[in-house]
Amino acid sequence: MMLDKIFKLKKHQTTTKKEAIGGLTTFLTMAYIIFVNPDILSESGMDKNALITATCLAAFIGTLIVAIWANVPFAMAPGMGLNAFFTYTLVKGEHISWETALGVVFLSGVFFLALTLLGVREKIISAIPLSLRLAVAAGIGLFIAFIGFKNMELIISSETTLVSLGAFTKPAILGITGLLITALLESSKVKGGILYGILFTFIGGLLTKEVLMPESFVSLPPSITPIFLKLDIMNALSLSLISAIFSFMFVDLFDSIGTAVACSYEAEMVDKNGKIEKVGKILESDAIATIIGALIGTSTTTTFIESASGISAGARTGLASIFTGLLFLVALFFAPIIKSVPSFATAPALVYIGMLMFKNVAKINYKDVSESLPAFLTIFLMPLTYSISTGISFGFLSYVIIKVCSGKHKEINPMMLFIAGISLLNLYL
Repeated sequence: MMLDKIFKLKKHQTTTKKEAIGGLTTFLTMAYIIFVNPDILSESGMDKNALITATCLAAFIGTLIVAIWANVPFAMAPGMGLNAFFTYTLVKGEHISWETALGVVFLSGVFFLALTLLGVREKIISAIPLSLRLAVAAGIGLFIAFIGFKNMELIISSETTLVSLGAFTKPAILGITGLLITALLESSKVKGGILYGILFTFIGGLLTKEVLMPESFVSLPPSITPIFLKLDIMNALSLSLISAIFSFMFVDLFDSIGTAVACSYEAEMVDKNGKIEKVGKILESDAIATIIGALIGTSTTTTFIESASGISAGARTGLASIFTGLLFLVALFFAPIIKSVPSFATAPALVYIGMLMFKNVAKINYKDVSESLPAFLTIFLMPLTYSISTGISFGFLSYVIIKVCSGKHKEINPMMLFIAGISLLNLYL
């Protein structure tokens, strides 16, 4: 059988049926990105219709690359947190064009690939203390949850207190209800609970007249022309954007490594010495997917932790990822529904995902101030400055300063000095 020869199904003790079920399960648990990613990136001025196509294509291509190159049951798509970084930190915060922001994403992918091929990625990962790695994920989680509450109008701006509780409008009530439904479904182990939460909130919007019924449910995929190959690489090479390139690459590196480790253990791809099979090919696929995604017109494409749900359902090879990727192609033909989903309907997904990213904050060592204070600054300055790179810069720079001033300079990896230098440059610029 050809599929067995390509994906080595017998060797991995699996079947085409198991792989199909695993691929479908992974798709259901991560399909929310089809709604959320265009919603976030369109705030940067990009065409939302084109973004629907770009999101699905980036997921399809990235997932196929890792399926064929690494033969693992992992799936890829534009990553959460990284899309928020693109829109709110770069475009709105730094006041650069979305074309230049795509150039930043492209360059981060190129550097990520170079570091992977040169074997430098392990040195960078080992240089960053665990407390800061945990803090970066937690800070991004807090940031996107804040955006979620804002999109459902539960949190509004205030001249006296900066932010305040908003009125209980229909979007706010629907958003809170959607969040509760998502939590209920997820706690009941329902596959695709986040996606169903979005759909329930959307339906509630239709019933309360907050959302207009789309004129059609199926159509040809929207044109990708408004954003395809529109990246501006020359302006992205500006000195002021070096830190942004570094931050994108850094967050993607953390995300990819963490996801690869978690999913590899779930798929029993780790040997007795703790070595992960094919980790190099997985990271190479991630970097290549990011480069292609930037050319298509979307933010960083990365490996999704939701792949673990498909693995738990029986997926063991890249064949499962082939099924997942094909389902993203099918989703392209439902663009009329996707583009009619409002921000308050995707808001519950942002809040819930933010909570999931924040949960590991308990693992930070709070007894050591030289570890806890930099982590604290990283976490809370992301939402408070509306900038992921600013939070990262303050955290990394303060870590080095506190360690040196407290006589613990021997705990600093030399690579951290370089990273702190980039952080200082970012804050200065």
